[in-house]
Amino acid sequence: MRTAKISVIIISLVSLFLVNGCSDDLRQLQLANENQQKRISSLSAERDALKLKLANLQSELDRIRALGNIDTDTLAQKVALYEQTIKEKDALIEQLRQKLLTGGTALTPELNNLLEEFARANPGMVTYDKDKGIVKFSSDLLFNKGSDEVTSSAANTVKTLCGILNSPEALDFDIVVAGHTDDMPIQRAETLAKHPSNWHLSVHRAISVEKIMEGNSVDPKRLSVRGFGEFRPVVPNLPEKGGAEQNRRVEIYIVPKGA
Repeated sequence: MRTAKISVIIISLVSLFLVNGCSDDLRQLQLANENQQKRISSLSAERDALKLKLANLQSELDRIRALGNIDTDTLAQKVALYEQTIKEKDALIEQLRQKLLTGGTALTPELNNLLEEFARANPGMVTYDKDKGIVKFSSDLLFNKGSDEVTSSAANTVKTLCGILNSPEALDFDIVVAGHTDDMPIQRAETLAKHPSNWHLSVHRAISVEKIMEGNSVDPKRLSVRGFGEFRPVVPNLPEKGGAEQNRRVEIYIVPKGA
């Protein structure tokens, strides 16, 4: 009897340790996310200040050049330096934003296992990147060509994912739905009337998936949508083959709350 009580105490302590460990890991993710966002804000402010200085320098350079016969090399070099610095800051900001979006860290083991099982149960339609916490759906299986209406079979798959996202293992995470297309221009008049460009189509498809999630009790406060059009391909597009199928996709990013 005493041995049984000791076993219960040990199991309880281990469970408490695991729960606290997961909570600590999540808190570390949230803190890292907050620090990343602060750095992005600081860099953005620095870049905007440089842009203002650049505009003033460019105006001064144009004024001096208009006078003629005046050496403008030094001022032109300064303008070029500002332009290069701004370009570098823009690249760094985008890099940080991408890391912020993808999380860059594996999810908790429990949630990771649920998502891996979900992907295994839906081969061909769903893949899961456990290192970044990204669930990828093939748009060719989610939507009819040129449409943003989710097919009934795909809608059921998204509903299954919603069950995972509403589980206790996922409630401390937010969800970003991102649409992507290939680089083939939209040709059909009826499609153009609803989606004037690949930008529109990618966003509209992301919204359609988000609406299914919202309709299946995923808190809209946890949801956001993005559309990248054809500008973030995962493989080179092949125009002679109608664009690359892998690039037509909807990605579900599972990120620390507040990302």
